[in-house]
Amino acid sequence: MALRSQIWLIFLAPIVVIGALYAFGLTVPVPQLGRDYVLRMILPDAGRPVDLPKVYGPDDKSRPLLVIDPGHGGKDPGASNAGYSEKDLVLGLAQALRDQLVKEGGIRVALTRDDDKFLVLQERFEIARRLDADLFLSIHADSTTEGNQAAGASIYTLSNEASSEAAARFAARENSADAVNGVALEDQSADVNAILVELSQRRVQQDSAQFAGLIMREGAGALNFHPQPRRSAGLAVLRAPDVPSILYESGYINNPEDAARIASPEGRKNFAEAMARAVRVYFARQAGT
Repeated sequence: MALRSQIWLIFLAPIVVIGALYAFGLTVPVPQLGRDYVLRMILPDAGRPVDLPKVYGPDDKSRPLLVIDPGHGGKDPGASNAGYSEKDLVLGLAQALRDQLVKEGGIRVALTRDDDKFLVLQERFEIARRLDADLFLSIHADSTTEGNQAAGASIYTLSNEASSEAAARFAARENSADAVNGVALEDQSADVNAILVELSQRRVQQDSAQFAGLIMREGAGALNFHPQPRRSAGLAVLRAPDVPSILYESGYINNPEDAARIASPEGRKNFAEAMARAVRVYFARQAGT
């Protein structure tokens, strides 16, 4: 019996030593590789929601809230060309618009990211929903395989087909404690919930289309639009069922003139002023003033 215990100790001793080193946060030397490795790994809590960003502007929750989403970020640079990176260009546009609206006053503004941070698509519109946003604007820069012939900004809203699919998925996913457009889904059947979400998203699409039209109107002469600027697609970032949402493609990053315009102080200023006008008119119409 003693011999068997000694054999077990021979096999268990290294495991006990390594466990003790791990418990005290020490490193295990690996001479063959010429470095030390730390065995500790800290992971975020499962299911923990992303932190909400700062809201700029009036400290009055009755004032309308615009959430601006600079596309890409972090390990996802987006499109790139000639030293330009989409994630940096769109962040500059988003910050310029935020600053313009804050300077003019009366409207609250938040950015999904204010630095080089990576967010998944669902986190972006979930931030808008959790902040109870009144409008969501995602900013990107386009790219094409057609060389530098394509130019100009485009405005995307959610397509009808994608809207119906998104509404069905949302209704199936949400629990009974959730609400859409202020209407509680509690104690409703699955069929009723699906109808409520579908109706909500139809209204949201109408408001999104109205905002897209205002961008075209207020941007005339100030922004360079693509010959066919109004588009619709099944873009995941636009699928919040209760927040009017627009994706604005600011231009083509592989078009030298577009990229230089988006990156320039003058280009950011023109964008911020035109988009701020569109935002203000939109909220004024929603308020009935």
